[in-house]
Amino acid sequence: MLYQEELIARVRTICEADRGLDAALMYGSFAAGEADAHSDIEFWLFFTPHRRAEIDPAAWCAAIAPTSHVLLNEFGSHVAFFPGLVRGEFHFATADDIPTVATWPARGAAVDRMLLVDRSNALAPVLAALPRHRAPAPDDPDVLTRHCDPLVNWLVLAHHLTARGEHLRAWDALGHAHRHLLWMARLAENSTTHWLTPSRAAEHELSPTTTADLRATTAPADAHSLTTALRAASTLGQRLWATLATRHGQSLPTALFAELDAALDTLPTR
Repeated sequence: MLYQEELIARVRTICEADRGLDAALMYGSFAAGEADAHSDIEFWLFFTPHRRAEIDPAAWCAAIAPTSHVLLNEFGSHVAFFPGLVRGEFHFATADDIPTVATWPARGAAVDRMLLVDRSNALAPVLAALPRHRAPAPDDPDVLTRHCDPLVNWLVLAHHLTARGEHLRAWDALGHAHRHLLWMARLAENSTTHWLTPSRAAEHELSPTTTADLRATTAPADAHSLTTALRAASTLGQRLWATLATRHGQSLPTALFAELDAALDTLPTR
């Protein structure tokens, strides 16, 4: 048994014993049956308003197992670090927040694997109404606007930043381009199971050629490496964009890419 599974069992026991907890669910890799020794444990906890006001999230997490640190992340969830660097992500909410689950893009797992507690039977029907996975429709032409257009925008910006010598900022812009390349690759290869996190299992779900091409678009923050990576990103982006454009009866901005590629050839390499 993985240590995370022991932690999950402890979370379930604590949830079942807390009468001020109206509902609780587990999400992520363990709920989906995709977890390994490096996976997080992740939960939403819906308390009565009175009970939520009493709770200290750090103390609540420490009751599961010893924690070395608990923080509030940028998405509003508490992250606890358990022994072995196991991350636990906990959303401390109230029962009044259960209807907001209906706004989630997908649930990612079977309902019976997600539910830990549902005392008022309010959470199960909301979860059941969600699609298990979220992916764009194969015939949706707007995917080019949502993913191809942002790609070339970030690449042109990264080019200018590299030319200016703002290598760390160019490196950051290239990182934004990477996410759109991953989405484009998944669309082009009809591999959209992990659409919401496109890097998830990409090495196993994308073709070896595309995986190698994606790796070539990564770089340290120096002029030569950034220029090489930008050339690779432009080449891969054009290949993927052409596939999608043909599929949807559209065209790619060949003149813009030609100008970008010519500009990349003039960048300093030192």
